[in-house]
Amino acid sequence: MNKLQLQGIGMTSQRTRSRLVQRLKNQGITDQQVLDVVAGTPRHIFIDEALSHRAYEDTALPIGFNQTISQPYIVARMTEILLSAGPVERVLEVGTGSGYQTTILAQLVDKVFSVERIKPLQDKARQRFSLLKIRNISLQHSDGGMGWPERGPFDGIMVTAAPEEVPPELLAQLAVGGRLVIPVGGSRNQQLKLVVRVTETDYETSVLEGVKFVPLLSGTVR
Repeated sequence: MNKLQLQGIGMTSQRTRSRLVQRLKNQGITDQQVLDVVAGTPRHIFIDEALSHRAYEDTALPIGFNQTISQPYIVARMTEILLSAGPVERVLEVGTGSGYQTTILAQLVDKVFSVERIKPLQDKARQRFSLLKIRNISLQHSDGGMGWPERGPFDGIMVTAAPEEVPPELLAQLAVGGRLVIPVGGSRNQQLKLVVRVTETDYETSVLEGVKFVPLLSGTVR
């Protein structure tokens, strides 16, 4: 991929990205750092070339294996929530997927640890990180619901697929004062939740808004 393709032309140009950012502002995203990173990140390289003309629409798009790249609003919203209490150093992402959300996070926090159960998706994401010269991401091919306990505790955890309930394994890996942003619920009724670990044993949960994510599944795919 040459520099022009990376920067984008036509429907993938910087002007098109700027229009997306304005839509995010109109929808209530206020964190300027998040908006700047979205504006500077080439979302079109995270999807198949046949769909690249839709890269800067505010919509989820298929990436194969019954998975999607999340709607830009949701990416920005979840990132804004994760960072809203101040700087975050170590973040666990459950569900690397295309790597787009991972890339947004990696530009805003010190270190991202991202787990993905579908190996071909992880391999493609790794190539994109290399192309963008992003070096503060560690990847693991594993069952995402179990997190990455060997690398915990984490200041922030972001989950990009919806379990029926918040996995206790993830709560255990959250540092005191840490924030977990997670969609929870079945296919017809999901809610985006924020869980803050107040003490070693106490958690505070807030319901933020209705969302629609692919389900968080167990097991791995090679």
